[in-house]
Amino acid sequence: MAAPRENVGLLFKLYCLAVMTLVAAAYTVALRYTRTTAEELYFATTAVCITEVIKLLLSVALLAKETGSFGRFKASLSEHVLGSPKELMKLSVPSLVYAVQNNMAFLALSNLDAAVYQVTYQLKIPCTALCTVLMLNRTLSKLQWISVFMLCGGVTLVQWKPVQATKVVVEQNPLLGFGAIAIAVLCSGFAVLASVGGLYTSVVVKYTDNIMKGFSAAAAIVLSTIASVILFGLQITLTFALGALLVCISIYLYGLPRQDTTSIQQGETASKERIIGV
Repeated sequence: MAAPRENVGLLFKLYCLAVMTLVAAAYTVALRYTRTTAEELYFATTAVCITEVIKLLLSVALLAKETGSFGRFKASLSEHVLGSPKELMKLSVPSLVYAVQNNMAFLALSNLDAAVYQVTYQLKIPCTALCTVLMLNRTLSKLQWISVFMLCGGVTLVQWKPVQATKVVVEQNPLLGFGAIAIAVLCSGFAVLASVGGLYTSVVVKYTDNIMKGFSAAAAIVLSTIASVILFGLQITLTFALGALLVCISIYLYGLPRQDTTSIQQGETASKERIIGV
């Protein structure tokens, strides 16, 4: 049985939703901007490494604040990190996967527009769903299966006739970009089974539900599209608009809570027993 969510106010949930949406959209647009405007590009591996170092420092700072003293901080590190080499080795697997995933994001955004990337990257939802079904023996509802196929159809429409960005002058390879997204999606689907990436994501997972996270993903797509039109001269086509709309709807449908049929089944069983008794 899943642990109950902490009761938090609507204002805080909206704050988490807004920040999650802005972070997702801003990250994609900023990365795309830095990969298409400069004549000399920075190394993607360097950027990924610096990002992880910053996350490590923030994590250490949060742990130090939580423990409250240097002695307890040192003891916590010794117990959970230095004193648990097996657990550390287990965590190295999703860490390696995330490293590949992040590098593929840089490669994809060097060859695809931010809006196209945001839409296509939502393939991580059906990929993760298939991983949970095949590896964890979980089941999906009919509505979730419909939303998975709808999402794949939306992404197909988006990729059917790639949109053009008039303000981007660097040479791009859409096929290479899509291949990079495919690898990132596979990495995302596997890594989600092992850990939840990102410091802020842990807060969002704790205090929000699937519907809010789905709405955030759809809002990030819209914001990325608007920013791409303004910054990169993105020319929106009918197939892109229809595909993005299908993806947004499918994300919402996939996040809807599954109907609890336990009480219904119990009621039906009790009714049958009464009929047999009569």
